[in-house]
Amino acid sequence: MSYKNIAHQKQLQLEAQIPPQWRLNASQIPPGLLSPADSITNTGQYEAINVLEIPRICGLLTPEELHITEQYDIRSLLDAIRERKFTSKEVVEAFCKVNDLVPCSHLPVSLTSHSQRAAIAQQLTRCLTEPVFEQALRQAQKLDDHLQRTGAPIGPLHGLPVSVKDSFHLAGVDSTTGLAALASRPAAHSSPLVHLLTSLGAIIIAKTNVPQTMAALDSCNHLFGRTLNPLNRRLTVGGSTGGEAALLAMRGSMVGFGTDIGGSIRIPAMCTGLYGFKPSAGRVPIAGTQDAGSMAGKGRVSLQPVAGPLARSVADLGTVMAEIVPRAELFSEDGIPGVWSGSRISYAPSVRGGAAGVTQPPSFGERQVLTIGVLRGDGLVEPLPPIAKVLDEVAQLLRHTPGVRVVEVPVPPALSKCQGIAGRLMGVDGANPMMDLLEATEEPLIPWLRGRMKRGRELTLAQVGALQAQRAQLEREMLAMWRTRSTTATAGWARDIDAIIHPVAPHPVPELDRYNAVGYTSSWVLLDYPAGTIPVRAFREDDLELGKEMTAPVLGSWDKANRLLWNQKTVDRRVYLGSPLSVQVITPTQHDYELYQAMELIDRAVRGEARVSAML
Repeated sequence: MSYKNIAHQKQLQLEAQIPPQWRLNASQIPPGLLSPADSITNTGQYEAINVLEIPRICGLLTPEELHITEQYDIRSLLDAIRERKFTSKEVVEAFCKVNDLVPCSHLPVSLTSHSQRAAIAQQLTRCLTEPVFEQALRQAQKLDDHLQRTGAPIGPLHGLPVSVKDSFHLAGVDSTTGLAALASRPAAHSSPLVHLLTSLGAIIIAKTNVPQTMAALDSCNHLFGRTLNPLNRRLTVGGSTGGEAALLAMRGSMVGFGTDIGGSIRIPAMCTGLYGFKPSAGRVPIAGTQDAGSMAGKGRVSLQPVAGPLARSVADLGTVMAEIVPRAELFSEDGIPGVWSGSRISYAPSVRGGAAGVTQPPSFGERQVLTIGVLRGDGLVEPLPPIAKVLDEVAQLLRHTPGVRVVEVPVPPALSKCQGIAGRLMGVDGANPMMDLLEATEEPLIPWLRGRMKRGRELTLAQVGALQAQRAQLEREMLAMWRTRSTTATAGWARDIDAIIHPVAPHPVPELDRYNAVGYTSSWVLLDYPAGTIPVRAFREDDLELGKEMTAPVLGSWDKANRLLWNQKTVDRRVYLGSPLSVQVITPTQHDYELYQAMELIDRAVRGEARVSAML
């Protein structure tokens, strides 16, 4: 079959999951929600509309339902289920109602909200690929039976609604990764992460949309169309975990899991104002996922992707990571032994010994002061003015945070080489397996991939070995980034920078198909440094700097392309108004818990400033 016929069948299957009584009125859907095929090419018809308010005004949700969906975080939802305020089955029945599987008149009003959120999110953003409500209903019944029989939850995430990226396998369900050739090939087994989550009591409710081949930074494909950014439909939702980001932003799931090799968790989080967490390799199982037809074991010899969560708060990230990290080694061959613990950071001075009334700064591990470095660029692409501005704002907030020392980190010469090595390792197979799948159904490349993907030569073992040797040299050189002084106590150097803040991208959230520089995220995968995204604030009028252009010398072709996103001859800067501005937080490899601690501290500093601004 041709890709068009395959796509038509998949779209009919997905559309059938939302019965007529759960559909928005045509007047409630902003103009430009094009057919899946048109959504890929006719992007100029999208208006700069924020659709997050539609669930509140569409009439499908009662005030009680709105309160439930907008006030619960993961911990409070889990507590409510354990306290039997409602059952897991009741929650999942709400999702099944969307699938029209059971009569819904008997369901408590407060439990139907997530189902309506997911239905609304799909109609406004095209974020879903595979709803699995019937399977979730059966799992929820088992959880309730266990709780009724034993009086105890089946696991620490008992009843938690979770969504996963399309690349994760669910037994009996497709994992197309946006390729028509992989449709109607249901997985025989679920991925290890899915087994881990369900063992903890979580309930998988849906799989979410990705770019064609998962190798793009704009989430669109010919099977399901383009996933739209609910904050502004003229701006990209990012990729390749874009469907997760859209669903979470619309509050259609409590937490989502994606993968990251070039920035695929952190970039969608940046585009939608969410929190993303790219851990070190082995912390979250990624084995057993659909790799878009690449040669088997590619990640073992090239650049290894990692899996991680997206959520609406740092606390939600911590809640799920605390349960996954200690168990990863038990569920997957790629899992490593780990613990999720350490010294909590205090956020105000506290008395710690010494004379009465004398305050000491908070601790970070055994340190008395947390040192955060500011890394302003990557040596290849100069951040655009609003990106440099928001990074400096966060640095200033941290300078006024008790117990925090802020230092400038010069751009290491090795960092500018990381993007090139990462790109070559991603392409060790010459993209030939992906191109084979595309050509099998005569499927054309999506706009973002045109000019970026083509057949190439598969690298030889000697060539891959040489690349890995260069990678090892860069890893050695980058160690110096974490130290600012020598110590006589250790007769040498000691790491005294605990975390680094850095842009997620050198530009704001761009328009559809215009995402530019991936080096700000892919380099940290090459180095296996855990990294997370924190939303800071919205893009404001004073960020526009209308009439001013960048005057610094152009650094190269990547920098030249990046400046097109700011040049007033090639972009109307006002399109960025209201879009989220974020920062990236980075720690050394395997310091994942420290990344969580640093993100928590930085997020509190940012939100404290936001509260002051609101009061003024």
